[in-house]
Amino acid sequence: MHKSLNIFWFQVSRVKKPQPVPFSFMRLRAITTCVPVLSNPLGSDFVYLKNREIDAFIKSGNPNAALAVFHSMPLRDSVTYNLFISACSWPSEHSLRLYAEMCSLGIRQTSTTFSSVIAVCNNAGFRREGAQLHCRVLKFGFLWNVIVSGALVNFYMHAGLSNLALELFDELPERNLAVWNVMLRGFCELGLVEDLLGFYSQMCFQGVQPNGTSFSYLLRGCSNQRWFQQGKKLQSSILKKGLVESNIFVANALVDFYSACGCLVGARKSFEAIPVEDVISWNSLVSVYAHNNLLFDALELYTVMQLWGHRPSVRSLVAFLNLCSRTEEIRLGKQIHCHVLKLGLDERNVHVQSSLIDMYGKCRDIESSVAVFECLPKRTVECCNSLMTSLSHCDATEDVVELFGLMVDEGLMPDEVTFSTTLKALLSMSTSTSFTLLHCFALKSGVERDAAVACSLMDAYSRCGHVELCRQIFETLPSPNAICFTSMINGYARNGMGKEGLAVLHAMIDKGLKPDKVTFLCALSGCNHTGLVEEGKIVFNSMKSLHGVHPDRRHFSCMVDLLCRAGLLHEAEELLLQAPGKRDCFMWSSLLRSCRVHKNEEVGTRAAQVLLELDPDDPSVWLQASNFYAEIGKFDASRQIREVGVARKMTREIGHSLIEIRDSDWGK
Repeated sequence: MHKSLNIFWFQVSRVKKPQPVPFSFMRLRAITTCVPVLSNPLGSDFVYLKNREIDAFIKSGNPNAALAVFHSMPLRDSVTYNLFISACSWPSEHSLRLYAEMCSLGIRQTSTTFSSVIAVCNNAGFRREGAQLHCRVLKFGFLWNVIVSGALVNFYMHAGLSNLALELFDELPERNLAVWNVMLRGFCELGLVEDLLGFYSQMCFQGVQPNGTSFSYLLRGCSNQRWFQQGKKLQSSILKKGLVESNIFVANALVDFYSACGCLVGARKSFEAIPVEDVISWNSLVSVYAHNNLLFDALELYTVMQLWGHRPSVRSLVAFLNLCSRTEEIRLGKQIHCHVLKLGLDERNVHVQSSLIDMYGKCRDIESSVAVFECLPKRTVECCNSLMTSLSHCDATEDVVELFGLMVDEGLMPDEVTFSTTLKALLSMSTSTSFTLLHCFALKSGVERDAAVACSLMDAYSRCGHVELCRQIFETLPSPNAICFTSMINGYARNGMGKEGLAVLHAMIDKGLKPDKVTFLCALSGCNHTGLVEEGKIVFNSMKSLHGVHPDRRHFSCMVDLLCRAGLLHEAEELLLQAPGKRDCFMWSSLLRSCRVHKNEEVGTRAAQVLLELDPDDPSVWLQASNFYAEIGKFDASRQIREVGVARKMTREIGHSLIEIRDSDWGK
């Protein structure tokens, strides 16, 4: 344990505290002669009565009266000081000063004293003072007291030092269920769900029977990480112990768990097993209904919840706003906004604020989105990101860049979402200098290794032909995920480097990452641009056979284009006939175009007939078919097709392009 304390001292010495407590327990000296011995029974009775009076004032919320009684007492004992130290109405610094006075007067310290002072340090974040208290606990031999040791374990867990807490826990000669639950709570709050479930297994192995509090922490941990199967196993143990009927907190925790995992059936069954008057998790079920787009069920439950006197939570309101964003139901969104205003959550909760901004943006009411943003009492990064996303959704890319500058001017530190959204906006503006500057800003901010930012940068550089910079960003990632590999493959494919893209694909598979449909599409695109026919066939055939990924129309289209470029028109036609769903006009157009290049009259004639049947209203189809017949010498058929097109008054849209030369845009 002394080694653990040394480690803790090293860690807390690096923490810069905003307001250190103006004293140190290490400098205290016990002065045992300052307090007279309460040998007179009348004196003991006097202190006892005064302590009861102080306790009554503290419990009634009248700390000033309690303090007046305290100052009027000529004699005080440990109970007197313990009452004030543990009182929640006092600032933490005052409680510690009282403890220091108690120690200096030589008043005996009890297990209640230590547990109360440790709790004060825990709640106020006084790490250094907590470590000093640990030393005093060791000095006075209170480490073996289960209440004091449990408070210390909770202190180290709350400080995020789970290893030290676990070491202290292992050294305890006696552990009650409360100490085990302290450890479970700590692992849950730190998000260490694997350690949480491992500790639960150890608990069961040692014959300790978990109670409702234990299962509440376990279910919350599984809810936070969406660990569905592990949560269902816990439910089996809960049902065996009969805790659903006897413990309303466990029953409601099950509703929260299934709601967090998006399991509507499980959430509904768990909800119906609870008596209506004991339901706490109304908002959880409302949110899971909204998440599954069951609007009327969610609104009905939302109304019943309020009839039973339960106040809507942020979770319900955010779920409704997200539903409105997905379905673009702006009328319902405005009604939810009115309810938010009545509840006063528009100025207090950042999640509601950002959801409102996002809802109006997704519904393409950008004026209302900006109005909500401008009415915020305090601008946050989350709300700025929501407005950025809304502006980008409404194609206001210049405003996205302007908002990024506003964030920097106001001292808001952009995060990963900010950089990623701004980079996408800059790409659509066809400016390369700006995202190079943004890359430098990301390097200074330390977010360049985030997967979303890295992928956005790789996409930006690959679009401008800077494949080497794209590769450098990829290689700096400590542990690239499947999306990062896909971005790198796409960068190579976009610049005609199919072999390098395939090498990255093989490296991804060797690393144990599973490629998805987008990954294979990028690899096939690289093969298409580079003319790697055999390699493309291998990749296409391995999708379903080796990786269980079923190719869709995009993969077939890419493969058909690859075969057409290589002149394998019969193979391309056979593959087209195997493509899932309805016939695709784009694929048959690619086949017809290749037939013109390779002078294949047989396949081209069939492709032209199919193409005219698929999209008779597209003028480019008629023009392409007419040109094909003219090139193979069937001028009558070509003239006939053109006359039909003229009779239908078909016209083609004139295309335009935009390039950047020396920081200036040129259109044509």
